[in-house]
Amino acid sequence: MIRPIASLFFYARFLNSFSTRGYRRAQANWEMLSPDFSNQTWLVSGATGGIGRYTALAANRHGARVIALGRNPDALATLKKEAASPRRLLPVEVDLSSIKAVARLASKPAISSRLVDVLVNNVGVLLNQHEVTDEGFERSFATNILGPYVLTETLRSAQRLAASGLIINVSSGGMYGTPLVGEEMNCTDPNRFDGMAAYARHKRAMVVLTRYWNTRWQGSPSVQVMHPGWVDTAGVQSALPWFRRTLKALLRNAEQGADTILWLAQQRPDPPIDGGIWLDRQCQPEHEFSFTKRARISEQALIDYLQQAAEVALSRGH
Repeated sequence: MIRPIASLFFYARFLNSFSTRGYRRAQANWEMLSPDFSNQTWLVSGATGGIGRYTALAANRHGARVIALGRNPDALATLKKEAASPRRLLPVEVDLSSIKAVARLASKPAISSRLVDVLVNNVGVLLNQHEVTDEGFERSFATNILGPYVLTETLRSAQRLAASGLIINVSSGGMYGTPLVGEEMNCTDPNRFDGMAAYARHKRAMVVLTRYWNTRWQGSPSVQVMHPGWVDTAGVQSALPWFRRTLKALLRNAEQGADTILWLAQQRPDPPIDGGIWLDRQCQPEHEFSFTKRARISEQALIDYLQQAAEVALSRGH
């Protein structure tokens, strides 16, 4: 009984800002977005559906060379055909829940041939069924936070990220419902698994990871974190059917969800000094409830945990 009541309170709290209502209210004060991404190389994860697909196609349409990461070869082929300039859209097939596969991406010809100017860590999954990868991680943990951590760290270590570049981490408004946690992010016990809670924890960690990278790298490259509001994606349709049935008329489309990604890439605002998360081209606070400020682990403990998990995955089979 407590969970449904808490969910109702949460959705009511954010209905006017995360839905199309919030987008249209904010949009009234915007100038038209007309970016020029010519001579830029973008790397977009989760590029075959939803927000990632729109981002990849829009960046390509505005002149960028786009490296599109996805697991489904047919979906990648379709994406390339639909691009304004198929020549400038390079599909790379990869299982983003495989940490070894993610670590090898920096050596792929499409990625190693040019510096990445904009990295969009977009991939995200909310799983209702518990799954464990061959490397021993709960699948959504590997996909949503450990994989992006390894991808970003590997690209920078291999000097594949342009010093003047930008990393855009795609979080979720769901992170407002949880503090930062540690091992609970990687729930390998199916009897204790809660897909919604896991997703929110991963997206909270993404916000903390953004602040860590900005402190560590001092703008070389710059790192931003945003969330798209409530978007009617295939993932929402499959993972949260009851949510979609209830709010379908108020859910954003992929273009609305991706707008802030493209705006950040065009405008390049300074990362907020005290942290924050972008929504509809405005920097919002990282916390809306006092209980989420009580982190269960420190920022450094989060980094240590992710690094140790990555090392375990990369050492197996050697």
